[in-house]
Amino acid sequence: MTAAGLLLTPATAPSAAAATGSPAPACVEYVQSWRYTDVRNGCGDTVAVTVEYTNGQWAPCRVLEPGGRATFSGYGTGGNYVTGLRTCDPAPATADRPAS
Repeated sequence: MTAAGLLLTPATAPSAAAATGSPAPACVEYVQSWRYTDVRNGCGDTVAVTVEYTNGQWAPCRVLEPGGRATFSGYGTGGNYVTGLRTCDPAPATADRPAS
């Protein structure tokens, strides 16, 4: 996997999940296509990351073990390109569930 996508310009509006995070370490890399953005953790530590897009769309926070991979949305037909990766704070699994 290459880090070619890391050379894009910064986002004008970060995704909601990324708003409080810092830039992901350089050892976390991504490759994007029109349909998918593949992210790989090349670091020796576990990281939680999200993706920033040019239009500021929301992206989930994913926890990646060393050597782990995750798939996010790609840039699509509207050209919503990834502008970078940010660290994030993953919400507890119960946070997305409605109260019973």
